[in-house]
Amino acid sequence: MKEKLDQLIGEVDMRQDELIQLLHKLISYKTPAPPARNTEEAQQFIASFLKEKGFVIDKWDVYPGDPNVVGVLNGTYSSQFKSLIINGHVDVAEVNEDEEWLSDPFVPTVQDGSVIGRGAADMKGGLAGALFAIQLLHEHGIRLPGDLTFQSVIGEEVGEAGTLECCKRGYKADFALVADTSDLHIQGQGGVITGWITVKSKNTYHDATRKDMIHAGGKLFGASAIEKMMKIMQALQELERNWAVMKSYPGYPPGTNTINPAVIEGGRHAAFIADECRLWITVHFYPNETHEQVAKEIEEHIHLAAQGDIWLRENPPIFEWGGSSMIEDRGEIFPSLEVDGSHPAIHTLMNVHERIIKEKAVVDVSPTVTDGGWFGDAGIPAAIYGPGSLRHAHAVNEQVSIEQLIQYTKVILSFIYKWCHTRK
Repeated sequence: MKEKLDQLIGEVDMRQDELIQLLHKLISYKTPAPPARNTEEAQQFIASFLKEKGFVIDKWDVYPGDPNVVGVLNGTYSSQFKSLIINGHVDVAEVNEDEEWLSDPFVPTVQDGSVIGRGAADMKGGLAGALFAIQLLHEHGIRLPGDLTFQSVIGEEVGEAGTLECCKRGYKADFALVADTSDLHIQGQGGVITGWITVKSKNTYHDATRKDMIHAGGKLFGASAIEKMMKIMQALQELERNWAVMKSYPGYPPGTNTINPAVIEGGRHAAFIADECRLWITVHFYPNETHEQVAKEIEEHIHLAAQGDIWLRENPPIFEWGGSSMIEDRGEIFPSLEVDGSHPAIHTLMNVHERIIKEKAVVDVSPTVTDGGWFGDAGIPAAIYGPGSLRHAHAVNEQVSIEQLIQYTKVILSFIYKWCHTRK
């Protein structure tokens, strides 16, 4: 095994120009989300690439113009050896017209040892490395005894969870590796859920009636929904402070669990008392929590706060949580993911990383979120491991180090080979 792996790893060095060219090809497909609905061509390229390597292809539209691609390479002894999912998203962050890129963000360039282009770090670098590893295995006629599944999904940038659709479709494995931006750290993650809190009056009033609802003797039981939302926001801040004091998780700075009042909408126009106000919040929670749990905590706290206000007692706040798309329904969920440090796949990945990189593997938690949580949610052990730094992801002149891309490709090649040769 060692001799064969050493030969394959040596080819990554000798053929790094091909690896870089593959990354260039992936970046050249314009797949920003938003606007989304633009991944068909890129996904067809990946589907054809995998089919040529012997994978059975499943391609279906999650949204029109945005298909998922899943390729399955059945192992020679599937029932006896471990199976693996390699997962990545083909959509990239949006590009604004006023951003000062060195060149067209979808015409990649090489400068100072890095590939520059939208998606280089997040996360077409990870896709390119994994695909090139698969190419080398195929070219050398290596038949893996365990099943290998490759998932190229859509929608991660806007919460559309192409990975969730793969889980719903029944794809499973003994381990899943998400090739997203991690600077070659092996990572879990916290979670995110968005929610809308609505304060709504049962009645609508002309703005001239305000004096009757706020001054002595007016006898009009009414209120501005905007002003009442201020009390809701204060209650959220109190809960956020309590979480920062009472909750913690190893590897996270204190207070990483936040409740962000992101968007507020309210009122009709200046001639009305505001009869409705909606607050859009983003909640970050720790890897050992669930989105259902934190949503319940918030609702219970806000309902108690509302009971302390005479008007809110009669007009209680309404909650809507999550959503399947930031584009379609202005909501999203990213479940959390805890990495099991004792899992055999984690040990295998750590050993491979240390052998190739010549540095101790770092197992920690990502400060952002990926699709990795959907695997944890589905009961599939998983971790995030990919090239690129978060400071480059989504940035103007987004880039990935060629040296790190080569290192990643060697590691993922070795990990695929070793894990799929591990007996169940």
